Amino acid sequence: MFFVFGPSGQMFRGSPENLSRIAAVRSVQRPQALRTRALEGQEPTFPGSSGALPTATSPAAARPSVNLRMQDAVSAYAQTEQGPQPARQPLTRVSDVMTVGGLSVPPDARVNDAWQTLAENHVAQAPVVDALGRVIGLLLRADMAPLDLLPEPGAIKQAIELARRPVSEVMLSPVPTVAVDTALRRVAAVLLDTGLPGLPVTDEAGVLAGFISRTDILRAVAADPPLDLWSGPATAL
Repeated sequence: MFFVFGPSGQMFRGSPENLSRIAAVRSVQRPQALRTRALEGQEPTFPGSSGALPTATSPAAARPSVNLRMQDAVSAYAQTEQGPQPARQPLTRVSDVMTVGGLSVPPDARVNDAWQTLAENHVAQAPVVDALGRVIGLLLRADMAPLDLLPEPGAIKQAIELARRPVSEVMLSPVPTVAVDTALRRVAAVLLDTGLPGLPVTDEAGVLAGFISRTDILRAVAADPPLDLWSGPATAL
């Protein structure tokens, strides 16, 4: 089940097929990485590096694979001492992979403060919730610092003014949300259609329960057992 919430409350409740008909739910551009200008002829460096990537002769690349095999063996032996493990079930629902709770920001917070909060938590987006814990928007880091303001020195004043704005002026709203029992394949379809990096997880009143991101789904694909996109009731929303 999907919803659309804004400052005035719920605007939509239903399937993802009808969600695309809500004109207010717009597609977003994919966030672009912020790049610094390198000196002409200078190779790019990476934070915490000496300026060169590890080579085949570097210590990072020369670690023998036998150490990895030994670690696997020790891990397997430790598991045998714990006795038989219960069989893990396939991951099919939002509740299987979502981040419970998670970070949120209030609509009256300053953009500068919200940016700091996102940076400290190493995330690029966060639901915006009102005083009652209801989702009214989604804050994207790409919307907080438009790239066209960054390169030009003359835009410093505009950037400062933007940083002092409340989150409510730059957040994406209204925003789609999803219920905890929704099938993951339907969430994936909505993320592709909207271009959003993730969806807040709420109940029918819009109260925030967590967040499901593209990373959560990709992690489930790579996990053991693998993500099961097709089992379960065909009518699940």
